[in-house]
Amino acid sequence: MTKKIIIGNWKMNPVSRREAREIVSGIKKTVASLRKTTVVLCPPVIYLENLIGKKPGKTLFGAQDVYWEEKGAHTGNISPIMLKETGALYVILGHSERRASGEVGEIINRKIKAAMKAGLKVVLCVGEKDRDAHGHYLKVLEAQLKEALIKIPPRLVDQLIIAYEPVWAIGKDATGVETPEGFMHNAIFIRKVLSKIINKKQAMTVPILYGGSADAKNAESFLVAGGADGLLVGRASLSAKDFGEILKIAESLK
Repeated sequence: MTKKIIIGNWKMNPVSRREAREIVSGIKKTVASLRKTTVVLCPPVIYLENLIGKKPGKTLFGAQDVYWEEKGAHTGNISPIMLKETGALYVILGHSERRASGEVGEIINRKIKAAMKAGLKVVLCVGEKDRDAHGHYLKVLEAQLKEALIKIPPRLVDQLIIAYEPVWAIGKDATGVETPEGFMHNAIFIRKVLSKIINKKQAMTVPILYGGSADAKNAESFLVAGGADGLLVGRASLSAKDFGEILKIAESLK
């Protein structure tokens, strides 16, 4: 069985390094016994080096964004090479919150190419703001994928992970709830689009995660009935107990 990938996106949390260490310490206790699950934590980049330490273990780490230049006069930005220096192996790109702040497909594409060139695995987020009954939202997904992945070298495709996040189903402003069946439908569509951008064989190997308010209550249904290759977890990943429950669910799958 292919390993499930569970990624925790901490966003701009927590507010202290001490709390961050406590959360990681608790999560590592669960990760120690895992054999079939890949676990990645993406805390604020300022905590990365401290949390990874000198001896990286089974808990892997990533960042929530990165710039596309290697160095230079780019105030406030962090390059992929700098990110690799911390020990991080993954980076989330194209998240709906970044898109909402003005990030467009061309910028996401530059970041993906730079991150992959540096050897980072990219978690590309795609997802629609609104779900319509006629399926017009699928054009949004297709456009996001095509814009982000234009001219990605075939040899780097094995560094790609897709996270589908239906924006309308996330957070306190959610207008509905995504279903495992809905996710599966969109995952199939995403693979069809990928097969046009890269090739069918490679498209079938790209992991597709579910990332819409995933928690211990819905984790199993999306991993089993929805066929998700993993989960991109937000709020629940800030609790060692809650995130640990999700990890145990993923590990228990046959």
